Amino acid sequence: MRKNYNDPNLTEETINLEMARQSLIEEFQAINWYQERIEYTKDEDLKKILSHNRDEEKEHAAMLMEYIRKHDAVQNDTFLHHD
Repeated sequence: MRKNYNDPNLTEETINLEMARQSLIEEFQAINWYQERIEYTKDEDLKKILSHNRDEEKEHAAMLMEYIRKHDAVQNDTFLHHD
């Protein structure tokens, strides 16, 4: 769902974090889709390509998590100290 990022009621920081979180959701969805396709196919060449693509998505997710942790102190603390 495309958001209206021109909302004058939201701070730039709120908008940026929302975009990062939504992008993280989409990266995890892509990881799941690639994993399913890897398990469905019997073609080893295709498995290799899909595995590579899945792992790239994991890198993207890690980059987004770093951004979120850097810009959301509560989220960062939760990663460090959770039950």
